[in-house]
Amino acid sequence: MKNILTYKDYIGTVNFSEEDALFYGKVLGITDSISFEGDSVESLTEDFHDAVDEYIEFCEEVGKEPQKQYKGSFNVRISPELHRQASLRAQADNISLNSFVEHCVREQLRQSL
Repeated sequence: MKNILTYKDYIGTVNFSEEDALFYGKVLGITDSISFEGDSVESLTEDFHDAVDEYIEFCEEVGKEPQKQYKGSFNVRISPELHRQASLRAQADNISLNSFVEHCVREQLRQSL
C-alpha cells in the first residue's frame, strides 16, 4: 500500500487522523502549500483533484510556473566513513561518485514504486 495519490503529474500524500476520522494530505513538489481532505477515499481523491485543478488555474491566471523547478544537483551530508565506502565502490566500478549515487537513488526509487 502506498500513501500517495497522483493526478496530472502531481503527487499528494495520504494520511489519516483517527481522532478526526478524516483523511488528509498535501501536494508535494511545489513551492506553494496545498492541502486537501476527505472523510472517505473517494472524497479525499476528489478534493485532491479539485485542489490540483484550482492550483493550475491560479498559476495560469497569475503567470506563475506551477511546479517547483529542480536543478538536478543537491548536497548530501553523510558520515565520513559512508563517504569513503561509496567513493571506493565507485572507483572499483570505474564510475564517478556522482554516477554511483545517482544509480543508488534510482534503484531505491525503482524498488519503492
